[in-house]
Amino acid sequence: MRMTTLFWAAFWAFLVDQVTKYLVVHWMELSRIRAIDVLPPLLNFRYGENTGINFGLFDGGSDAARWVLIGFSLAVCAAVYVWIWRGHSAWRMQLSAGLLIGGALGNVVDRLLYGYVLDFLNMSCCGINNPFVFNVADVFIFAGAAGLILFDSGDTARRKDKKAP
Repeated sequence: MRMTTLFWAAFWAFLVDQVTKYLVVHWMELSRIRAIDVLPPLLNFRYGENTGINFGLFDGGSDAARWVLIGFSLAVCAAVYVWIWRGHSAWRMQLSAGLLIGGALGNVVDRLLYGYVLDFLNMSCCGINNPFVFNVADVFIFAGAAGLILFDSGDTARRKDKKAP
């Protein structure tokens, strides 16, 4: 019962990521059309195949690199899970960890199915043309990591208060 928030956050993050990728890339045929302007320039759909990590960093494209990134993602998920399980019971920490894990697993599934991560979101603003694309999983990973950083100090302080005589 202790890790319920983490489980459901990961479940919903994973599901929302996979459903949005399916709807935009396959159902709306973005992989064929390549570009759909939704609310230009703020929100556009642009098809992308990312064989690296965020923003195409470490884009090797080799099969070995694919498996290294899958292994790394799974190791991060396991490490975050164990870290939370060992002492971060606050719901905010569990929620943040769940978002990170669900997003990471969504990208792992893409790498297993396609050999790359499906990206489709592009946002630009204020005269700046952003060339990068990302996906909903990336948003969950970023939000989860930010939450773990922001909420850890409060959770740590509460744990220290409980231990104090």
